[in-house]
Amino acid sequence: MTLQQLEYIVAVDRYGYFVTAAEACGVTQSTLSLMVRKLEDELDVRIFSRNTHPVEVTETGRKVIDRAKMILYHCNQLLEGTKSDRELLSGTLRIATISSVAPVLIPGLFRYARQHYPTIDLRVEEMLSSTIMARLRRGEIDMGIVTSPVNDPELLEVPLYHEAFYAYVSPQEPGYEEESIPRNEVLDHPLWIMRDGVRLIDRSMITPGEPFVYEAQYEGGRVGLLVQIINENGGIGIIPETHLGLILRSHQIHVRPIVDPVPTRTISLIIRQDYVHERVLNAVVDAVRSIIPDHLLESVIRSGELKI
Repeated sequence: MTLQQLEYIVAVDRYGYFVTAAEACGVTQSTLSLMVRKLEDELDVRIFSRNTHPVEVTETGRKVIDRAKMILYHCNQLLEGTKSDRELLSGTLRIATISSVAPVLIPGLFRYARQHYPTIDLRVEEMLSSTIMARLRRGEIDMGIVTSPVNDPELLEVPLYHEAFYAYVSPQEPGYEEESIPRNEVLDHPLWIMRDGVRLIDRSMITPGEPFVYEAQYEGGRVGLLVQIINENGGIGIIPETHLGLILRSHQIHVRPIVDPVPTRTISLIIRQDYVHERVLNAVVDAVRSIIPDHLLESVIRSGELKI
């Protein structure tokens, strides 16, 4: 068994075709197929079912591939640990973020990387929190940006910033002239939420005693669409504080704080407990510092470099 064989089965799993996997690995299809077959014979299992297109992974094969990913991840960690600081701040950096953070952070992350670390190949994807954590555990991404807490003993959380939720209010709504909206009165208005698609809810659709989780009502990052819907249909919407800058200046007059108490959320960077790239971690934290207003930053990243 070799690391190369493990890389081959991971590639076939990723691409679904031996031809595509071979091209990605820089070998011929016959070479890759032969090496995969030898690994299957050595392990005395069938990793792939070759009677389908794309190929399917067998139940046992899935366990083998998941373990192979972890072996390759730890080998990469060992290799990275021997590199110089300059070498560490290069290569591919894979970050996944929830969609309600993406429009705020992704543009700035690319700008910061291009200005300060042009040798880093930054790749950012939007995913659900559960997907981010699962892919982190499998070593398929390097970092995730999610809402805290994640409550996962395998992952380390680094709080990045806190933000409040605001209401975007249609001028048609009663109480529009008020300077703020009490938290317990939010559901007295027709409320547009971005969860499982854009939809309209009211108090009658909430189970009595059920907590109203503000973070759960804004899964998407399409603040412009939410604003447009409210402008044309009335009602209100809930918007994270960092998204207020995405609203046209002419529409800012429709924003109201939610009070008594103010609903908030914490956005955190999550990594595996065995993550070793301290310089890369701090580079990402520095990028967040350059994007998020200072008064929102969590003290842990405002004070200085992180140690892991």
